[in-house]
Amino acid sequence: MSNFGRQNRPFREKVHGRPQKSETNPYVELHATLGPPVITAHEALDHAGNWDACFGRSAPLHLEVGSGNGFFLAGMAARHPERNWLGLEIRFKRVVLCARKIQAAGITNARISRYDAWWLDDLFGEASLSGLYVNHPDPWKKKKEARKRLMGRYFAEFAAWALKPGAELRLKSDFPGNIEGLVGAIDGLPLTVVGRSDDVRRSLPWDAGDDITTNYQSKFDKKDAPVYAVRLVRGPGEASPPSAARQDATEG
Repeated sequence: MSNFGRQNRPFREKVHGRPQKSETNPYVELHATLGPPVITAHEALDHAGNWDACFGRSAPLHLEVGSGNGFFLAGMAARHPERNWLGLEIRFKRVVLCARKIQAAGITNARISRYDAWWLDDLFGEASLSGLYVNHPDPWKKKKEARKRLMGRYFAEFAAWALKPGAELRLKSDFPGNIEGLVGAIDGLPLTVVGRSDDVRRSLPWDAGDDITTNYQSKFDKKDAPVYAVRLVRGPGEASPPSAARQDATEG
């Protein structure tokens, strides 16, 4: 995820032409030449509003923001072949790692794209998502860095705009500030908290059979440290496209 938020130049203005850093980062060129399941940023823009074409079929679209090494994305796609699964990552290497995991599992209903999570509304329109998932977003724990957290008003506005009525947003984080940042940002939006946990090892706000323990989460299990979670549902009512900039959080 970008460190700069909505105050930076729109990401869509940066995605055309030859990627920078290709001479020093081999994953830049690799990500551009792998083909499916990798969707480059400019290809993602071409698919905006018509993701069925990307998958070659019509199916409910579920989005994971910040897919890391692809453990959750590949696992959920295998568990739910009736859904189209799309993951977004900003780092070239992680996009390639996700793609390799998807390929190794022989999964055909998952794609991974490189895109900035602060500009999700470039890619997804109103009521276009049947599910939205975030696992361990960057915490930005220092007080001076708090406004860089993605889990704030912008993301809440995006979720309310892009989720279909009845669809869910699920967030897991090892940092409680991310949970509070999201929950505290839903005022006036058609989003309702329907479940919450202060330690997912003891309770989950969703069906345990519909959960994936990622390698990253396992690190906290080994340390006997809590992982927090919250589940929100998109209710009835209208929502506008996201307009908020970075979260003006003051918590350290």
